[in-house]
Amino acid sequence: MLLREAASAGWRVVAQVLAPEGEALPSIGEDLWFLAPDVLEKISDTSTPQPVLGLVERRVMDLKQVPVSGWVLVLDRIADPGNAGTLIRSAEAAGAGAVFITKGSVDWSSPKTVRSSAGAVFNVPIVEVADLTVVKSRGWKLIGTSSHEKHGAKNYKDADMTGPVALVLGNEAHGLDTQVAFDQWVFIPHLGRAESLNVAMAGTLLAFEIAGRKLAEGE
Repeated sequence: MLLREAASAGWRVVAQVLAPEGEALPSIGEDLWFLAPDVLEKISDTSTPQPVLGLVERRVMDLKQVPVSGWVLVLDRIADPGNAGTLIRSAEAAGAGAVFITKGSVDWSSPKTVRSSAGAVFNVPIVEVADLTVVKSRGWKLIGTSSHEKHGAKNYKDADMTGPVALVLGNEAHGLDTQVAFDQWVFIPHLGRAESLNVAMAGTLLAFEIAGRKLAEGE
């Protein structure tokens, strides 16, 4: 359960919110709130909610708290909460040092994003940033992702992923801003007729490519 995940990761659980048939989780949270019948369905964003919800204090890290080493994932104006959650889950599984979220992206702490992350939001640092320039200014090498072989882009298998790397994934409809000074553009070759991969699928593939290289290189 996500509430257990939050508590075990050290997040402050303000309260458990229980439907009449719900049973409180032991030793989790500072308070218990009991709901009248049929109220839970009105406050939840799912049609069949669990009988126990949690109120968790939102935690946001500062950019300066993240060491400039290894690799990080950057979600630049990602709009879909399911995609955002899946990408955070993949980043955590692939050992990312943090996930950066730019202004204009979906709320990473929304219930759907948290559920899609399978609790990964509680176990990888989440950092809200104004734009990509602040990430680059800190020393990360910006790796831009493209759905096609744009000029200067490299097959992701041939790209340089050494040093502190920031893998940047863009908006589902509009992609990344080509005016940003990326250090490298990469693409995933397609053998079929599909124009592009879903951003969460592409990001997961690239995340584990970087993770494998970092592990092999001992970074």
